[in-house]
Amino acid sequence: MQFKIKRDSLLKSLTSAQGIIEKKNTLPILSNVLLKVKNGKLSIIATDLDLVFYDEITEIKIEKDGATTTSATILYDILRKITGNSEIRFDLKSENKLSLITDNSDFNLLCLPTDNFPNFADDFEDSEISFNRLKLLSLLNKTKISISNDDTRHYLNGIYLHLTESQNKTYLTGVATDSHRLSSSSIEIESGQKFNSLILPKKTVFQLCNLLSDTNEKVLIQTSESKIQFKIGNAKLISKVIDGKFPDYRKVVPVGNDKLLTVSSIDFVQAIERVITVSLDRKEGVKLMIGKDNIKFSVNSANSGEGNEVVKSNFTAEEMVVSFNSKYLVDIASEIEDKNLKINLKDSISPVLVEDMSDKNSYYVVMPMKI
Repeated sequence: MQFKIKRDSLLKSLTSAQGIIEKKNTLPILSNVLLKVKNGKLSIIATDLDLVFYDEITEIKIEKDGATTTSATILYDILRKITGNSEIRFDLKSENKLSLITDNSDFNLLCLPTDNFPNFADDFEDSEISFNRLKLLSLLNKTKISISNDDTRHYLNGIYLHLTESQNKTYLTGVATDSHRLSSSSIEIESGQKFNSLILPKKTVFQLCNLLSDTNEKVLIQTSESKIQFKIGNAKLISKVIDGKFPDYRKVVPVGNDKLLTVSSIDFVQAIERVITVSLDRKEGVKLMIGKDNIKFSVNSANSGEGNEVVKSNFTAEEMVVSFNSKYLVDIASEIEDKNLKINLKDSISPVLVEDMSDKNSYYVVMPMKI
């Protein structure tokens, strides 16, 4: 295997591959990235067995076809430290030695044969659904903030993607919850499209967000019984889905919250960020004393002191005191597109509904806490 390639195009692929590979692997081959030169292109494959990243680069000068696997981390680090856009020559000297030569540097990397690298069969029979990159990225960003980290309930460790219908329109809806908060966001698709409901794992969500942030291509999605495939230009991301049943989230979305609080999104976030600085571990809750025309934010830490701030707002009911985990409020408010935050309350202990007036297809539910 011999070829020449520009450093920047290979580094872009390696950056994505790097995110897939687990740092501590029991199987050495899984720490490697597969490089395969054939049919005028370089294929790059990385996997942790649950998630597969596949990319193709055609801007390459091929001298000899071939394939090998080498450490993804070391190759990535070398590429990062090489001068931008310089040309690198790869030469597979033997089954276990890969030579890299560029400018004034040369490296010899250890390799493992490709025979041991996992094989992946594409068994996607459903038709592809096309998505706008920015809309899908927005859906993922708005819902991923509520993904649970509790491994005992593995079915909450991802985003539940499923089709919903409203006013004769079909939507792809994403929902995530950690049982203290819930996020939901939807994007409209053509009616009649087939999509298997599934739970997309947290790691896949974050890798997909990275890929979508770094491209201008549209996204094609295909599903099977146990996997989902995302095609983005020449790149593919194939993921197993979480085996489990997502709870009926509609039961926890409040419908009778008639006390409406309206406040500037920026002022709301900044006030919480300021008052929470008195808490060393930032774990203390923030107390909201809601009046007719202002909110007093208050954080009281037994170890480090207290912080208070007043922000103008509008409230349609009598004065009320309610407390929240500060991180939950900041996460939600940071995803709101509208300049104002619309918060629907019932009382100081019931779930609160947060709406985005600039995105009617997204909403958030957050549970108050006791202080």
